[in-house]
Amino acid sequence: MALSARLEFRQGQGLVITPQLQQAIKLLQLSNLELEAFVEAELERNPLLQRDERDSEPEGDASSEKPEQYSTDDIPVGAAEAEMDTSHDEASPGERATGDASGAADAGGAIDWSKAGRGGSFDTDGEDYEGADTRAKTLAEHLHDQLSTSGLSGAEAAAASVLIDAVDEGGYLRADLAEVAERLGCGVDLLERVLGVLQGFEPTGVCARSVPECLALQLKDRNRYDPAMAALLDNLDLLAKRDLAGLKRACGVDDEDLREMVAEIRALTPRPGAAFGGEPVQPVAPDVYVREGQGGMWNVELNSDTLPKVLVDQRYHARVSAAARSDQEKTFVSDCLASASWLVKSLDQRAKTILKVASEIVRQQDGFLAYGVEHLRPLNLKTVAEAIGMHESTVSRVTSNKYMATPRGLFEMKFFFTSAIASSEGGEAHSAESVRHKIKQLIDAEKVEKDVHSDDRIVEILKEAGVDIARRTVAKYREAMRIPSSVERRRMLKEAV
Repeated sequence: MALSARLEFRQGQGLVITPQLQQAIKLLQLSNLELEAFVEAELERNPLLQRDERDSEPEGDASSEKPEQYSTDDIPVGAAEAEMDTSHDEASPGERATGDASGAADAGGAIDWSKAGRGGSFDTDGEDYEGADTRAKTLAEHLHDQLSTSGLSGAEAAAASVLIDAVDEGGYLRADLAEVAERLGCGVDLLERVLGVLQGFEPTGVCARSVPECLALQLKDRNRYDPAMAALLDNLDLLAKRDLAGLKRACGVDDEDLREMVAEIRALTPRPGAAFGGEPVQPVAPDVYVREGQGGMWNVELNSDTLPKVLVDQRYHARVSAAARSDQEKTFVSDCLASASWLVKSLDQRAKTILKVASEIVRQQDGFLAYGVEHLRPLNLKTVAEAIGMHESTVSRVTSNKYMATPRGLFEMKFFFTSAIASSEGGEAHSAESVRHKIKQLIDAEKVEKDVHSDDRIVEILKEAGVDIARRTVAKYREAMRIPSSVERRRMLKEAV
């Protein structure tokens, strides 16, 4: 078979992302701290960029955003005149490049975006990424990773996230459950149930509220928690004073048993979170404020303190461009102008996009703001994206590392996205939390052995109530609530009789 060379033409379609769109995508996903660091670096690098100091003047507060005010029935989502739908999954990125400021079309390489991410320094090279990826995982990250696979969802997952954020570096929960319950608008029993799940996470003993509770969790994990150990933990002050006689009386044990018990206590870890990496604590500043208005309205406004305020110094540009002689100097001035113009426009579009997404989230989750965490509605990225006319990837970038201050506390925007369970009758979807509550009610109603429902029977009952759910999902929810299987429940009821 002879080989021969030939030339042929093929026509096809391909998606090309313009440099401007790449810049906008990366700018949108930066947190306010990362954005501040990047803008500071640009102010030093670009002589045509200048900090906007007009906010200090009494008049002309042109850069501030007016609050969005709306009722739950009618929300004006058109606050952003220039929508920045930065998804590369949508068509014609070239169309979005039109209408840019003068010279912005040439700004592709003017801004070095390769260093804008993860809050690293912009004065170093890309080696910082390797260091950031290999840094020790923090305790909070470790707990959140376990939360994602714990089976908790809906209100319980939201409450668990709040409790994890209140865990200190040592692994102790530094929050009062009654205060958290009041702030979230839920019952203390729900938080107690969630805390029980969190205390089953690794490392053993985490999320305890005191040293005795931390040690008790570790002893239970080793199957060494008995009444004598419980008495010892209740009298740790006597152990600290070396009052062995008092400990023996309190625990009801002899010298040899006491020595073994004390040895076991010393083998435990009083600070279970100390094994995890730490990082400098940085205060979280909200990107959006949500305040209660009149007549069931919610005011949504951007936090102007987190918005970098820069402008292009046109006077200085006119001066240096007139003085430029060589082609190299003229090119440098032109690139600086294009870079500065694009950055100013992108910052404005980013702020308006965040406001638009936040307003839709508040409209969807008004029940949570008004009544508490148990009224979180099922919500996903697609629902918000369709409501505001953007792509899911854009909403995902907007909600990542962005925080919303509400009357119920400070939450990351991703907090408001909860899972849903479809209705078998084609009606409105059920939230996962409401389904879990129904499962718990069915099991709590079991009084005698013959009333015990298997997981399959619970599936049938829920489907009769219009909830389409799989048996494995029922089992997952039951285990997450620390409810034994039907076989174990029957045995327990039989023994109780």
